[in-house]
Amino acid sequence: MTTSLDAPATDGAQPAAVPASPSTDDVTAQVLAVARRAKEASRALAVATRGTKDAALHALADALVAHADAIVAANAEDLERGRGDGISDGLLDRLALTPARIEAIAGALREVAALPDPVGEVVRGSTLPNGLRMRQVRVPMGVVGMIYEARPNVTVDAVGLTLKSGNAVVLRGGSAAARSNAVIVDVLRAALEAQGLPADLVQSVDAWGRAGGVALMHARGLVDVLVPRGGAGLIQTVVREATVPVIETGVGNVHVYVDATADPALALPILLNAKTQRVGVCNAAETLLVHRAAAEAFLPSALTALVAAGVTVHGDDATAALAPAGVDVVPATDEDWATEYLSLDLAVRVVDDLDAALDHIRAWSSGHTEAIVTRDLAASERFVAEVDSAAVMVNASTRFTDGGQLGLGAEIGISTQKLHARGPMGLGELTTTKWVVHGDGHVRP
Repeated sequence: MTTSLDAPATDGAQPAAVPASPSTDDVTAQVLAVARRAKEASRALAVATRGTKDAALHALADALVAHADAIVAANAEDLERGRGDGISDGLLDRLALTPARIEAIAGALREVAALPDPVGEVVRGSTLPNGLRMRQVRVPMGVVGMIYEARPNVTVDAVGLTLKSGNAVVLRGGSAAARSNAVIVDVLRAALEAQGLPADLVQSVDAWGRAGGVALMHARGLVDVLVPRGGAGLIQTVVREATVPVIETGVGNVHVYVDATADPALALPILLNAKTQRVGVCNAAETLLVHRAAAEAFLPSALTALVAAGVTVHGDDATAALAPAGVDVVPATDEDWATEYLSLDLAVRVVDDLDAALDHIRAWSSGHTEAIVTRDLAASERFVAEVDSAAVMVNASTRFTDGGQLGLGAEIGISTQKLHARGPMGLGELTTTKWVVHGDGHVRP
C-alpha cells in the first residue's frame, strides 16, 4: 500500500507516477481518464442489490479499523506539516484522526449500511386513464465528484454515501490531508476489490493538485454532479469555475438568538454547546444575539461561562457594558458579524427586539443554521417562518444540523442552495429520478 503524496495507489487503475510539472493538457487527459473509469465502474452498482452494497460497506468499515495504525501514522505527518504551515487549531481539529475517530468513521459506514436503500424507491406513480402505468423512481446520479479541504473523514463519508446510493466517486481532498487521504483511498479500493466490486468506484485526483481539481470541475458529461465542501473561497471557486453541475454547500456563519422570554438555564447550555462542543465545524455558532430585555439577566453569566471555556468575545458596546469584572470584550466590527471563525471566538450583539435580530441575520447569515431560544410560541413561529436558512433550531443547539444527528446517516455536506437539495445531504440527495412508463402497445393519438 503506497502512502505517497505524489501519487495514489499503483494497482493499474490509478497512476503510478506523475510528471514533476505536467502540462494542463496532460492533467486534463489523466483526470478525464479517471472520470471515464468511474463512469464504467458505476454501471456495476446500477444493478447491485442492497445486500451487495451493504456487505461492501461493512467490509470498508472493517478495513479502516484494521488499518487504523497506518492511517493514524499518515495523519500525524499531515498534522505536523499543518502546524508548520500555521494551520489554525480549528482546522487542525478537523484534520486530526485518532483510533477513536476512525472507529467512529467506520461506525458511520455501518450506520449507512443499516439505512434503507433509496435506489428504486417510487416517488410517485399512477395509472393514466388510457391505461399507461407510470412511476417516478429514484436512480443513482452516476459519478459524483467531491472537492473538499482538510477533512479525511469526508473521504470516508463520501465513499459510503455514494456507494449506498449506487454512485462512483472521484475525490479531490486537498493538500492538508494528502497523506491521510492517500492511505484511506488505498484501503477502501482494496476492500472493494476483495468484495468483487470495481476499485474504480473510488478514485482520487489528488496526485495532480489544484490542476486536477480544475480538470475535475470541467469533466462535464463524465462527472454528473460536483459537491464542494470547505471554506468560502473553495466553494465560490468551484461555483464560478465548474462546468459540471454543482450542489453548493455553504460556510456556517451561524447565529444563536436569545429572545426576551428565554429561560437562562436553558439558553446557556445551548449556547455553550453550539459554540464550544466542537469549534472547527460549519454548524458551530459564530454570533450570539441577545434581546435587550434579556441581556441584563443573561449576558453577565453567559460571558463569564464563555470566557471560562476559552472563548474570546467580540462584542458591541452594550455587550461590553454588561461584561463583569475580569471579562474582556474585543470591540466588534462588521468583519466580526461576517466571519465564520472556526475557532474559540464569538461575536455578541444586543438587539432591541426580534425584528432587529431577524434584520441582523438577514444581513450577515450564510444561510446555514440559526437557532432561537424562547418560551414565546409566536416568536418562535415568526423566527422559523422568516429565517431563510437551510436549518432552523428552536430551543436546541445548532450542532444538530448534521446528517447523523438527524437520522440520515453520514452526510456528504450541508447544502445552502435551494435547488435539488438543501440542508444535510444524505442518501436521497445523491440520487435523481427517472420516469418508467409501461404500456400495452400504446401509441400517441
